[in-house]
Amino acid sequence: MEQRQLGRSGLMVPVLSLGTGTFGGGNEFFKAWGSTDAQGARHLVDVCLEAGLNFFDSADIYSGGLAEDLLGQAVEGRRDRVLISTKATFRTGDGANDVGSSRFHLVRSCEAALKRLRTDYIDLYQMHGFDAVTPVEETLSALDALVKAGKVRYVGCSNFSGWHLMKSLAASDRYGLARYVAHQAYYSLVGRDYEWELMPLGLDQGVGAVVWSPLGWGRLTGKIRRGQPLPKSSRRNSATSNDMGPPVADEHVYKVVDALDLVAAETGKTLPQVALNWLLRRPTVANVIVGARTEEQLKENLGAVGWSLSPAQVATLDAASAVTLAYPYWHQRGFKERNPSPV
Repeated sequence: MEQRQLGRSGLMVPVLSLGTGTFGGGNEFFKAWGSTDAQGARHLVDVCLEAGLNFFDSADIYSGGLAEDLLGQAVEGRRDRVLISTKATFRTGDGANDVGSSRFHLVRSCEAALKRLRTDYIDLYQMHGFDAVTPVEETLSALDALVKAGKVRYVGCSNFSGWHLMKSLAASDRYGLARYVAHQAYYSLVGRDYEWELMPLGLDQGVGAVVWSPLGWGRLTGKIRRGQPLPKSSRRNSATSNDMGPPVADEHVYKVVDALDLVAAETGKTLPQVALNWLLRRPTVANVIVGARTEEQLKENLGAVGWSLSPAQVATLDAASAVTLAYPYWHQRGFKERNPSPV
């Protein structure tokens, strides 16, 4: 599997990683994603390693820590062969300090994650969301201390806006603290907002994109089409899961799916494979997180690598998925001489 540099770091990562949100199914929200048990998790890891995918992503809130625990069991005895990323910031308990990116919460969250993962270090530790209450200097100094202690190798963030990320990077540079090398961000053919500001920032500052929900919250699997009911296995059937996902107008989804159908017929690939391959052609993208409840789904996702869309096919998908930019981005794109599109 192709390896790429993660941002402006020396770490090389495979272009695909396996997300563990499907591990455990510890509550209604995550049951809509999947309920993979320990045996199933180990089998999926086996399939990944055989294909050259050795990067696994989790978070402390995935099924209340159960996903991390199952991942730890699945990689036990072969920790040296894998890369593990996990995340903290969101609420993990009822206490006043059981949330956020304070030094108190991050140190305790990291220690708990290490125990669940059955490891003494985390390869990529990411802030799951921006904490506007805690000073960024406190967050970054806590992360820097974890790096210096050998408990974390690299740090990243997730779901930050452009100014959140730039403020953090500036503080790291000012005080000589560990710098975010990755931004785990939502990006898909039905959600291209990442290109407006975060992609140019990533190009300028050397922050690699780790893409979550690359199939648009299950909309680009090929199972959602005009005039057809939702498949029984779709997370879109769960009101809890559906309401928390990125909003997309149905007609826009159908327009993109129509274009995917055309390109899939030309390439002999499936819709998800085409959608994933499109992402792998985009600037700053270092890694795309794929999810799978079954071996069949995992192997289909693995089929997104080892080939490339043609420029004409990329243009077809670009045109079908384009939307009117929000201000000030539409205004900036009118000054193409000095504000060119990052793609």
